[in-house]
Amino acid sequence: MGEAQNRPTAGILFLIVGVIAITFNDLMIKLLSGGYPLHEIVFIRSSIGIMASLVFVYLEGGFQILRTKTPGLHLLRGIIIVISNMTYFAALAALPLADATALFFVAPLLITLLSIPLLGEKVGAWRLGAVVAGFVGVLLMMLAWRGDEAPADVPFIVLALPIVAALTYALNQIMTRKLGVASKASAMSVYIQLTFIVVSLTFFVVAGDGRFASETTNESLQFLLRAWVMPEGNDRWVFAALGLNSAVIGYCLGQAYRLADAATIAPFEYLGLPLAVFWGWLIWAEFPAPLVLAGIALIMGSGLFVFVRERIKTRPMIKKRVHRRY
Repeated sequence: MGEAQNRPTAGILFLIVGVIAITFNDLMIKLLSGGYPLHEIVFIRSSIGIMASLVFVYLEGGFQILRTKTPGLHLLRGIIIVISNMTYFAALAALPLADATALFFVAPLLITLLSIPLLGEKVGAWRLGAVVAGFVGVLLMMLAWRGDEAPADVPFIVLALPIVAALTYALNQIMTRKLGVASKASAMSVYIQLTFIVVSLTFFVVAGDGRFASETTNESLQFLLRAWVMPEGNDRWVFAALGLNSAVIGYCLGQAYRLADAATIAPFEYLGLPLAVFWGWLIWAEFPAPLVLAGIALIMGSGLFVFVRERIKTRPMIKKRVHRRY
């Protein structure tokens, strides 16, 4: 097995594209959550996504790159990311987009912290301080969103769902960095999509007729357990876009964490926060409060600091010529 690559600029760029795609993903799933069960959305999304991912496989070296010497670890990674997605999407059905996103965004901090013991990456005081500053920004936004207009009847378990999603997402990206030494990003994306298909079909067999949905009034459980419905009208285009978008997410995130240290690129995941606020304003007419804007400034500032510091660290040193006086 070779050594992990360290191309921070490329990793950051792939991550930014992936995060933008994630915000579109969350928006489309929230729009569909009122009429379709989560497992149906995931099945259709992944069925389309795996076909698009196979195109990336072909371009990255052909179908032989799907062979792996560590199928068990890839299966574990797939299960972890399925748990992350399912818990987060279930939270989206009951929480405003901005609330769920803010709670989820402990993930970049967890990635940075977990990269120290699990990957042996070195995180200096300045870089760690910048990540903590970004996390303070997340807390500011959470305080703003936990104001008087926040829903008072949301069960604690629903608020905990994005936190579980964040932890499992962080573990997934740590594993991506580890497995990416020997596996291409496109191949890892196919493994993930395949896991989603198997899990969603299992949900369909157990609960696809909606018989369990009538036994609960919890919005998150309703989203998980309601009966399958044939997509109609414009929803079909949303499902198609969701599937293609999932392939972009899988490839870009896999490539990002293959190419760069997890601690270096993780802060750029915070880009999803202002984007979530933007979609909330555009679709649901939610305008950010001043405290939210302060949080965004801290988050984006910390990400830019890490980027600039990483560029300085990787810039080749030019030795100064010593001019002697005679």
